[in-house]
Amino acid sequence: MKKITEAGDLKGKYVLLRASLNIPLKDGKIRNKFRLERALPTLRYLHEQGAKTIVVAHIGREPNETLKPVFDELEKYLPVHWGGAIGTDGLLQRKELMGDGDIILVENTRQNEGEKNNDPAFVKQLAELGEVYVNDAFAAAHREHASTYGVAQVMPAYAGLTLSEEVEQLSKAMKPESPSLFLLGGAKFDTKMPLVEKYLAEYDHVFIGGAIANDIFKAKGYEVGESLVSDVSLEGAEFLNSKKLLIPIDVIVDGPDGRKVKNLDEVTPEEKIFDCGPLTIEMLATYIEKAKTILWNGPFGAYEMGYTQSTEITARHVAGADAFSVIGGGDTVAAVEKLEINNLFGFVSIGGGSMLTLLEKGSTPVLDSLK
Repeated sequence: MKKITEAGDLKGKYVLLRASLNIPLKDGKIRNKFRLERALPTLRYLHEQGAKTIVVAHIGREPNETLKPVFDELEKYLPVHWGGAIGTDGLLQRKELMGDGDIILVENTRQNEGEKNNDPAFVKQLAELGEVYVNDAFAAAHREHASTYGVAQVMPAYAGLTLSEEVEQLSKAMKPESPSLFLLGGAKFDTKMPLVEKYLAEYDHVFIGGAIANDIFKAKGYEVGESLVSDVSLEGAEFLNSKKLLIPIDVIVDGPDGRKVKNLDEVTPEEKIFDCGPLTIEMLATYIEKAKTILWNGPFGAYEMGYTQSTEITARHVAGADAFSVIGGGDTVAAVEKLEINNLFGFVSIGGGSMLTLLEKGSTPVLDSLK
C-alpha cells in the first residue's frame, strides 16, 4: 500500500483523514481509549508535517450519536478544533481559517445517509474537504462506505501509519511459525466457518470457544439446552473430524439449579452454556506454553454478561507466553485493557470484523483502493 510517508511535502495541504474513533461510551464518557490512542501516530505525523488535517470518523450505530465526547478527550493529546457537521457552512468557514498543522474533527459521518450506501453526492462532499486522502481506519476496512472507499476512488489515496501496521502485523500471523495456535471465540458461526476451515489448514491447532462452540457441540450430538446457537447446521461438516480442532472439554452453565461447571455430556435441556470451564482453561494453557505463534479473536464466554473468567485467564497465559501473539476483537481487547497487559502481546489489533475479513480473504476492497 502507498503510505502517507510517501506522499511528499504536505505543508499547507488539506488532508482528509479517515480515522477509527468508534470508541465505546458509557453515559457520554469514554470507556476505553485504545482506538483513540492508536489514532494518534498518524494525527501527530500530519500535524508535524504542517498539513491542514480534517478528520472524519463514525461512532455507534445510530445516526444521532455524536463524536463530541471523543473530541473532548482528543483535545488532551493534540491541538484540535471542532468542525461540526459535514456539509454545513460552519465547517467550510472553519476550513478556510485553518493554518499549517491545524486539525479539525468533524461530526459522525453516519449522520449523513450517504455514508453507508457510498452515495456519490456525499463522496463529492467529502472529497471537496481535502487535496489528499488518508485512510487510517482499519476497524472499518471491511466496509465499502463513502468515507472509507468512495473517496479513495476520486482522490490521491494513502494508508495511515496505524492501518499500515495493522496489515503488516496481521499478514505475519497469516504465515505462522510452528507450533501455531488459533483461538476463535464470539458468536455467529455462519460468518466464521470459512475462517475455521482455512486456518485448520494453516495452523497446527484451532480452538473454538464462545457461543460458536455451541454449534459444534450440537453437531457432535451434545445437549446444548437453551444456549445461543446459529441458524446454520454443522452436521456432516468435514472439519469436525480434524485432529487439529480443539473444543472446550467442560463448560459453565446456568439453569434451574444455578450456576455450575459441567462436562459436555452433563448439560440438561433447561440449562444454558455461558463460558468454558476450568479444565478447558488448563488444557489451553499447555498449548499456549508450547506455541510460537498465537492468533486470537473473540471472547470465550458471554463476556458482556460477566462471564469473563476463561477469557481473562487465557489472556494472562497468552501475555506470558514466548510466542508472537496477535489479538483483536472488541471484547478480547477490552479484557486485556482491563487487565492492563496489552503491552505484553506481539500486536493488539483495533479490528474486529475487519481483522476477520483480512484473515479470511487476504485483503478487502478498501485496502485494495490504497495500493
